[in-house]
Amino acid sequence: MKKTNELITKDIKKLIVQIAIPSSVGLFFNTMYNVVDTFYIGQISTAAISALTYSFMIFFMLLSISFGLSSAITAYVGGALGKHKKNMAQVYASNGISLFILISLILSVISFLLLEFIFVSIGASGKVLEYALEYTYIILLGIFPMLIGLGANAVLIALGDTKSYRNILVVGFILNLILDPLFIYGFSFIPAFGISGVAIATVLIQYITLFYMMYRFYLTKLFNVSLFFKSTPNIKVYKHLLKQAIPTSLNMFLMSFGSMIAMYFISTYGFKAVAAFGIGYRVEQIILLPMLGLNTAVLSIVSNNFGAKNFDRIDEVIYKASTYGYIMSAIGVVLIALFGKYMIMVFDTDIEVVDIAYTYIVFESFIFFSFITLFISNSTLQGIKNPFMIPYIGFYRQIFMPLILFFLVVNIFHLSIIYLWISMFITMTSAAIFMKIYTKKKLELARLNDKN
Repeated sequence: MKKTNELITKDIKKLIVQIAIPSSVGLFFNTMYNVVDTFYIGQISTAAISALTYSFMIFFMLLSISFGLSSAITAYVGGALGKHKKNMAQVYASNGISLFILISLILSVISFLLLEFIFVSIGASGKVLEYALEYTYIILLGIFPMLIGLGANAVLIALGDTKSYRNILVVGFILNLILDPLFIYGFSFIPAFGISGVAIATVLIQYITLFYMMYRFYLTKLFNVSLFFKSTPNIKVYKHLLKQAIPTSLNMFLMSFGSMIAMYFISTYGFKAVAAFGIGYRVEQIILLPMLGLNTAVLSIVSNNFGAKNFDRIDEVIYKASTYGYIMSAIGVVLIALFGKYMIMVFDTDIEVVDIAYTYIVFESFIFFSFITLFISNSTLQGIKNPFMIPYIGFYRQIFMPLILFFLVVNIFHLSIIYLWISMFITMTSAAIFMKIYTKKKLELARLNDKN
């Protein structure tokens, strides 16, 4: 209980640092893991990078569905611990893992059946399509271990433990540095797999991650093997988790679907534009990493303090996390302006690719402030178990507005690709302003209901 008590009593600034920094370090190595993949695949060709970009869209779509369930597990387990109800926390933890197992199996089957259709629908063709299918069919074998590992991590986050996941992500990054070139080019009795080698390395590392995370989960005493088989599936608990998870998962799914919509319109500018978008996205992720740790900290602290009805502490964590996030966003703008082009050239030196990617990340850097606002608002709503609005604003910023603005840019006015980036800025900024106002009102209502 010591860690649970800290989450509802310890100084907020210290808690944010304690939770956010390990989370950000873990995310850094997770992103660098992807950067390593992009670097080695870039040695093959620009077409191969384009294929990786298409594959990432599918992978993110599958991953997006798990985000909601992860947040739900953290919210319910954290809420139970905040009320000092360990048995209830055990039930939610065990059923959360079993639900993840079921979902991962369903997603794997559906993905294998629809993969080629999806790639063709969003503009992949020729050598790019061939590379994308070769790589992604193997990657899909890693969906099961990846999702179960995320389920275990969701429980650890509820306890304020972001170090365990950080540790295995660091190990995964190091292994990837070794395995990528080994499987791509071959060595001794190991054949050269080419682009498939990168996927094989990823799947192998996902299984190593799974074993470690389940071990850490077991040590929390919230995972009881006999309880797992006796109490799952608990339909009532499934309903609670899904009710909390679906809005967030739907929001993330819309985000990934929105990325595919963007890919469709970007592909009209050629495969080099697709490669530039993929590279720019990687660079953007690197700069965003310190901010993403705040997202984890807010969810963990808010969920525990909502269970304990400490609304003043919830207000404090939102204020401080927002302040830190906006400062880091300003630093991100400067870093991209000074070093963005050099970061892009690590992956591809084609002049056209570099110019398109640099323009993209410059515009995206000014969207960092909106990202912070959305991240913190969404985490707060998840923490207070009120995520109803999240998928609606997700639909607005990922589907509704992009379809209108992108269609106008590409099909009506035939403008340059820079106007797609401007459209993204307009959409994200308006969504962030709305969510900040909405979250504040929901917190005021929750406080009022508690007093009554």
